[in-house]
Amino acid sequence: MMSRIPLDPYTDLVEEHFAVIYAPRRHRDRFPENCVQIMASEQAAREAEDTEKNVFAARVVGPSRSSEGLRLYYLEAWLS
Repeated sequence: MMSRIPLDPYTDLVEEHFAVIYAPRRHRDRFPENCVQIMASEQAAREAEDTEKNVFAARVVGPSRSSEGLRLYYLEAWLS
């Protein structure tokens, strides 16, 4: 997978993940850690998606520390 956030191949601090994201509006490109649940695989993320509850499957990069001290995940792509 190719990321828009540069990844350091020598560390595993920031990585690409499949996840489900609680997102009432899908217009954002970064999400705080409490809105993101990392999943074991793309299939697991797709199965955990619940659009009626605003929980969507995605590919994300993170976590990364923001200037405010929050841990953020950056959206790479929605899976649905």
